Amino acid sequence: MKDVEEFLKENEIEYVLHEHPPVYTCEEAEKLCSNVPGAASKNLFLRDDKKRRYFLVILDSKKRVDLKALAKVFGLKRLSFASDDDLKKKLGLDPGAVSIFGLLNDEDNGVELYIDLDFYEEPVVNFHPNRNTASVELSNEMFRKALKALGHEVNVVEIE
Repeated sequence: MKDVEEFLKENEIEYVLHEHPPVYTCEEAEKLCSNVPGAASKNLFLRDDKKRRYFLVILDSKKRVDLKALAKVFGLKRLSFASDDDLKKKLGLDPGAVSIFGLLNDEDNGVELYIDLDFYEEPVVNFHPNRNTASVELSNEMFRKALKALGHEVNVVEIE
């Protein structure tokens, strides 16, 4: 598994690391990480019904998502959450630690990345550094630089 801080430093991406108790849900993060500035991310690891396509969907932690409506955005009939086993195989992550940095472990570039437009435009964003005991704070400029360095196609969509 690739180290997130090493990746950020190698790519000259400025960040602030905030250590905190382990959090497993957005609700827990809101309570335990209220001192972390910027928009907290909700990172959903999803799959199609045939387990052929996998998606990492990123949006603001306070925003709700309708999987049926999102499936239509992807041109699919159904979407569901991927299994913990799939999460480990595809992104090398455990539940509760899903973030954009999991794409560092997606060696075959098989996970499709979708980011909600509102989140994409936030001035400051936060992600777990592939562990749920810290948050990485990035300015919008550094977030976009990190996206480019990750090397995945970035699909920015409006999630209602």
